Amino acid sequence: MNDTNSLLAPTPAPLRARKPDWIRVKAPTSTGFAETKQLMRRLNLATVCEEAACPNIGECWTKKHATVMILGDTCTRACAFCNVKTGMPRAVDPLEPEHVAVAAAEMGLQHIVITSVDRDDLPDGGASQFVKVIQALRRNTPSTTIEILTPDFRNKAQAAVESIVEARPDVYNHNLETVPRLYPTIRPGARYYASLRLLESVKRHDPSIFTKSGVMMGLGEERLEVHQVMDDMRSADIDFLTMGQYLQPTPKHAKVADFVTPKAFDAYAAIARAKGFLLVASSPLTRSSYHAGDDFAKLRAAREAKLARA
Repeated sequence: MNDTNSLLAPTPAPLRARKPDWIRVKAPTSTGFAETKQLMRRLNLATVCEEAACPNIGECWTKKHATVMILGDTCTRACAFCNVKTGMPRAVDPLEPEHVAVAAAEMGLQHIVITSVDRDDLPDGGASQFVKVIQALRRNTPSTTIEILTPDFRNKAQAAVESIVEARPDVYNHNLETVPRLYPTIRPGARYYASLRLLESVKRHDPSIFTKSGVMMGLGEERLEVHQVMDDMRSADIDFLTMGQYLQPTPKHAKVADFVTPKAFDAYAAIARAKGFLLVASSPLTRSSYHAGDDFAKLRAAREAKLARA
């Protein structure tokens, strides 16, 4: 537990604990929310907002911001933190790339985030579908900047990443999720250093692409372990770090070990900035794609400022 000082002391979380006031959100009821949901259903698109039970869905969908989850809604893995269903996925939808582009156009998105389930059943892990989605967006909404959040492409990473980088997304995100010690229980199908190498390879192939990664807090990580993850990310030249509170989706998922306070998130953010990240988003409700468009503008500004100083 993060008990080194009072600022970073967590709030203990017993089984299915009542959420603290700082992470409670209102149920979505707006017209914009309903319209976004109708659009996703009409185009037969899945969203991580729904499948992962994101607490920010009401706010984001009201603003017509949605993170599309390609390659279906069924994952080939069963991570202990994730609410996406596990099983044998359906065949890849050849119309999906064009449907994503239509959704971006109809929502008037200046910035779009595309993620996916793990598809270990596919020879390329689904990388070619990411490429097709990027290409469809470039054709149909050329002014929309593109952020992708990919799986680790286990045993396929080098070729998969190279093909996606050649399609030139503006931001390449892949989440480390937690500290290495917790991988066997929280992210058993993945390998910490393989994920780091994936992000490092993006920069090696194209340094102009922003790289991004995130961690969930409240799973039992130690403060110094989090600092080490930050150092590992900086060694891989990752530009943008996101940190948010883990919330247990159902009783069968990993329990919340503690609720990290807003002040503790602020303290972690200050440490991360001192380590050299271009941008840090750190709060209980922070998620990978939360305020992604605004954050992309900040990323570009931070890089420009850094280059000007150099």
